[in-house]
Amino acid sequence: MNGEPFSLTLPGGGELVGLLDRPAGPGAHPAVVVCHGFKGFARWGFFPPLAELLAARGCVVVRFNFRGSGMGLDDERVTDPQAFRADRYLGELAELRELFARLEEIAPGAIDQDRLALLGHSRGGAIALLAAAAPPWRDRLRALVTWNAIGRCDRWGEEEKERWRQDGELPVVNARTGQRLALGLPLLDELERCAAELDLAAAATCLASPWLLLHGTDDESVPFAEGEMLAAAAAAGTAPLQFQPVRGGGHTFGARHPFTGPTPHLVEAMNATLRFLLQHLRA
Repeated sequence: MNGEPFSLTLPGGGELVGLLDRPAGPGAHPAVVVCHGFKGFARWGFFPPLAELLAARGCVVVRFNFRGSGMGLDDERVTDPQAFRADRYLGELAELRELFARLEEIAPGAIDQDRLALLGHSRGGAIALLAAAAPPWRDRLRALVTWNAIGRCDRWGEEEKERWRQDGELPVVNARTGQRLALGLPLLDELERCAAELDLAAAATCLASPWLLLHGTDDESVPFAEGEMLAAAAAAGTAPLQFQPVRGGGHTFGARHPFTGPTPHLVEAMNATLRFLLQHLRA
């Protein structure tokens, strides 16, 4: 199952492209919107088999590329380095909110608007958390799932930020493709001016929907301690939390791109996700 391509023209210009995975049978189904992480994309590694699993169990799955990925649906490398350079957390959040508001346009009659869930990996988990914690989606979502979500948006030290400011960019190397890319100043400006809006611990206390927080104990990119921090913050709120460490799991639960098959850690994450979503998306 490769998914049906879709595109949305954004209010400020540009296109948001994605894939729609539908379950068999007519009528309106629950929907899961999937957010990739930094240097990820809708067709990366475990996203297609995850979408196939959820669609087979009755969910419409909407996966898409944030514009800051710099990638089209068929790309394996960044083809728009300027879009990558201009990427910001709040820009991604605005794109996610726009997509949510236009689900009926993406899949007319196929989505039950009262049974919506969000799933995000890594940085995409942070964007999903921010969206789930604030109006209008705070009171509409049935469930939130995060895989190895970052626990803080500001991930750079002061010396690195100073070089970033002086050079006008922060070099980024994509280990998978070897591409040399860069983040521009908009992200640094946002980190310095919008700290309250990007406070993930505060967002964790504001949820209304049940949250499945999965985090690999051996995550090499986002330390397990960040998952523990988010879980502790969520405990101060009122929404049900299921914090599930994946013992020995790494940042992608052992999955690679191109996908070569599931690992035990990925199977654990996918099964836990399926159980949680089916529980909370029931009619």
